[in-house]
Amino acid sequence: MSAPPSLKTPATAVAVSRRSVATPRATGLRGACAPPTRRLRCSASAAVAGASTEMADAPLDWAERSLEELHSLPDHDTFCLMALSPLDGRYDRFVKELMPFFSEFGLIRYRVLIEIKWLLKLSQIPEITEVPQFSKEAQSLLNAIIENFCIDDAKEVKKIEKVTNHDVKAVEYFLKQRCSSNPEIAKVSEFFHFGCTSEDINNLSHALALKEGVNKVMFPAMIDLCRAMCSLATQNSGYPMLARTHGQPASPTTVGKEMANFAARLSDIGKSFSEVKILGKFAGAVGNYNADVVAYPEVDWPKVAEEFVRSLGLQFNPYVTQIEPHDYISKLFNLFTQFNNVLTDFDRDMWSYISLGYFKQIPKAGEVGSSTMPHKINPIDFENSDGNLCQANSILSGISMKLPISRLQRDLTDSTVLRNLGMGLGHSLLAYKATMRGISKVQLNESRLAEDLEQTWEVLAEPIQTVRHLFPSVHFPLNSVLVAVSKCLLCVHQTCIMLLLLLIVGDAKIWDT
Repeated sequence: MSAPPSLKTPATAVAVSRRSVATPRATGLRGACAPPTRRLRCSASAAVAGASTEMADAPLDWAERSLEELHSLPDHDTFCLMALSPLDGRYDRFVKELMPFFSEFGLIRYRVLIEIKWLLKLSQIPEITEVPQFSKEAQSLLNAIIENFCIDDAKEVKKIEKVTNHDVKAVEYFLKQRCSSNPEIAKVSEFFHFGCTSEDINNLSHALALKEGVNKVMFPAMIDLCRAMCSLATQNSGYPMLARTHGQPASPTTVGKEMANFAARLSDIGKSFSEVKILGKFAGAVGNYNADVVAYPEVDWPKVAEEFVRSLGLQFNPYVTQIEPHDYISKLFNLFTQFNNVLTDFDRDMWSYISLGYFKQIPKAGEVGSSTMPHKINPIDFENSDGNLCQANSILSGISMKLPISRLQRDLTDSTVLRNLGMGLGHSLLAYKATMRGISKVQLNESRLAEDLEQTWEVLAEPIQTVRHLFPSVHFPLNSVLVAVSKCLLCVHQTCIMLLLLLIVGDAKIWDT
């Protein structure tokens, strides 16, 4: 996607270029639709003017470790049965990869990370003599808190929150307690939250969750989906199919070309993700560095804030109030909504093709298609995807419309909405995986395709009419007409063409009837 830090390094996003998915017009050759390279990431890399890439390229071992902890809990099955959201219950196994980033645990961990990184940043500013450079031992202790943060640590923060009734303050107290045994850090522990409003910590936490969660989980699923569509296009590029405009028999097409259309559309949207910059602010209570300037007027605080935000692999937004205005989240979610709309179109077309018998579904051993009709194999995966895309888009659209609106310099309406970022993405991920399952189960029904073409030879009226109107008074030799018409009808059976051409040549008055 592109250079400014938003989601990550330059990439072709979710797929392939139009050139790589277009089925050749005249050849019908397989292999005409190249699968996309597996490069993820939007434009949230830290590759800006020498910014540090420490956070941008940090390993995500902690995410996998947190999932292992979660699923090792003895009451996990009970929790899934009682979960209010089906994402955390019935569909837990399909969306669990998002949990480390968008759960309460993930938010707490990101807050801990921001507070610690900020204290380390303050220790590097010479003018702030109260926070001298930390020893290697102290730095190791602080970094270990981040690297080893676990569910038990998050539970400890929640215990403190029950007393403070403030989630960000609870993180600050947790860090003070955790570092109390180290005199060097304990001496300056009041600086964990120096000059910060809670939103300084929160906006960066949500930005990192989006950056890492989308790059790590969402984009790979979207790319796999486009790769599957490309495979459908290449594998079926040579098979003719009756098109059905308005649901009625229309001029023939090919299966591969129709699949390539969807791959190209999704690819186009995928490229646009690179234009979304994942932004962060760190400018205090109303965005003016008021407390910072009063305490240390000689420090260039806007420069310090920009360096700090960029060190996390995010783009810096200098034009803020108490909050970062969230416009970038709206842009990001609008793209997901658009991607989901195209996928909905694909799901419904596949449903129709299955209904027409153009695709057969491969039964899986042990599965039951209907509780009462054993012969049925329903297109449940495409239907599941369709439903979840609808649910996802209702959430994503609601969030994208709400977040940019905040009364004056700040109201709290965004706080509860931001906790639902994972909901819209979760239903999207669930849909992507369902469509993938659906694609893996379908098999082209060549005999049904051929049968439909054989029974609807009237669709040749379009090219025949075109030739007749161009040359109304000329009787063409059979071979000449055959060549002219076949150029327009590469995907139509030769026997049908021959039959119609014999009728035309034999009786020019056929057009008068």
